[in-house]
Amino acid sequence: MPIPDHIISFWEQRYLDENTPWDRGEVSPALRHWLATGVLQLGRILVPGCGRGYEVVELAQRGFEVVAIDTAPAAVASLERRLDEARVAAEVICADLLEWEPAREFDAIYEQTCLCAMAPSVWPGYSHLLGEWLRPGGSLCALFMQTGQPGGPPYHCDVTTMHELFNDTHWQWASLPPVPVPHESGIRELGYVLYRRPR
Repeated sequence: MPIPDHIISFWEQRYLDENTPWDRGEVSPALRHWLATGVLQLGRILVPGCGRGYEVVELAQRGFEVVAIDTAPAAVASLERRLDEARVAAEVICADLLEWEPAREFDAIYEQTCLCAMAPSVWPGYSHLLGEWLRPGGSLCALFMQTGQPGGPPYHCDVTTMHELFNDTHWQWASLPPVPVPHESGIRELGYVLYRRPR
């Protein structure tokens, strides 16, 4: 099911208006943690809903083969400028994520604020796509937004609900403590590592 045009326009306008309170202006502490601890190893990695892409630049600088995708042209343009300034390369795509098909599978996916930006009715289809895009044994490094509030975006990603969404049939949750990432607004993310089971 494609993302409705009015949702794409909504996110584009947020970037044009600089109304992006989720944007911390730097690489997420969770990504730095996963890189420092060796959870993320060099390979082909997808960053869905990349936004301005601080993490994309960081991963490219470290030698990853990065593919980044977002529906908002303003976000994609900002990332492309940042890559040019850093003199590193990544494949940057402006497209409907739910309609997109990658050329080949990924070794890892870094999911930061894409899931929580989507209505929960879309989550099952999106989680299925993540499983299709990731090679067996590949890692999903996911930050689940904890708003504690109804409605959104961002939508509250209850951890119990996330275990049901990314269930044991297709996913193995790593036995690692979650990585807490606070926001100035008072909400926080919890970072978990999951591995794609063999198909």
